Amino acid sequence: MANKIKLEYIWLDGYQPTQTLRSKTKILDGEAFTGKVDDCPIWSFDGSSTEQALGGSSDCLLKPVYICDDPSRSNGYLVMCEVLNADHQPHASNGRATIDDQDKDFWFGFEQEYFLWDPTTNLPLGFPENGFPSPQGPYYCGVGAKRAYGREIVEEHLDLCLEAGLNIEGVNAEVAAGQWEFQIFAKGAQAAGDQIWVARFLLERTAESYGVSVNWECKPLGDTDWNGSGMHANFSNAVLRKGGSKEIFDEICNKFGTEEAIKNCIAVYGADNDKRLTGKHETQSIDKFSYGISDRGASIRIPLGVVENGWKGYVEDRRPNSAADPYKVAAVIIHTVKY
Repeated sequence: MANKIKLEYIWLDGYQPTQTLRSKTKILDGEAFTGKVDDCPIWSFDGSSTEQALGGSSDCLLKPVYICDDPSRSNGYLVMCEVLNADHQPHASNGRATIDDQDKDFWFGFEQEYFLWDPTTNLPLGFPENGFPSPQGPYYCGVGAKRAYGREIVEEHLDLCLEAGLNIEGVNAEVAAGQWEFQIFAKGAQAAGDQIWVARFLLERTAESYGVSVNWECKPLGDTDWNGSGMHANFSNAVLRKGGSKEIFDEICNKFGTEEAIKNCIAVYGADNDKRLTGKHETQSIDKFSYGISDRGASIRIPLGVVENGWKGYVEDRRPNSAADPYKVAAVIIHTVKY
């Protein structure tokens, strides 16, 4: 181990309605460091600068919960942290602490969509300063200079995620120009959230070096005929994975259709979701609930492969948007299924 190592502590601030990433670097003596999260000490930060504390009592704590290699730095690691109050209890902004999945029964695969954004034009890559590019259609999984914008950033990000050890399962160009997606899967809700946030951090930092920003808003192009961005939540538990009957899937999907469940879910599925969940562009309306086999216009989609596999597998909640906190999304899904 090197004499000195760099630990990039990453956390979520307290901004509302959408939290954003913060980070700072801690240098440790590398002689006794084994690369495990338990080797990372709890650290403090100024919560008054992140909407998480008042100036008169500003110390908040960072509790490391996940660590991986930092492929962009020599002798570096990325350390995802929970935010605690000074008394070591979870901060109100700490969505990870609300997850009830100690036995890791729930598996999650998040499909993270986003736009690569030109800060000089305040438009997605591929958009002219005045007007629009050709209508959406050819961009989804497209190739070529007139269809795929920002591929060099996406490719670099993919390599960094793989080198870091994240369980990234794929990337693709999405329906709108300048829009992309990556997918992360993990067995355990907290692990899935940890990896999504670290992957988001790596994307932000990678795009930064190109002078490009990442737009996580769910409908950044407003009321136009361009798709919004989602973070579809594919999930399963042992009941769904073992399955064996349509009735099991119906029972679980129907739990999400109650008035209380809809309210609880929409509350954490991302800001401005009413602008995205309109019933258009592969969404169900925010004020309606439906589920169906292979239906991308439904609130919850049952993949065709589940039926072909004897009703064993997972379902996809298509309502979470691109800016949603995966910790809070996972927490409300687990609560809905369990209770």
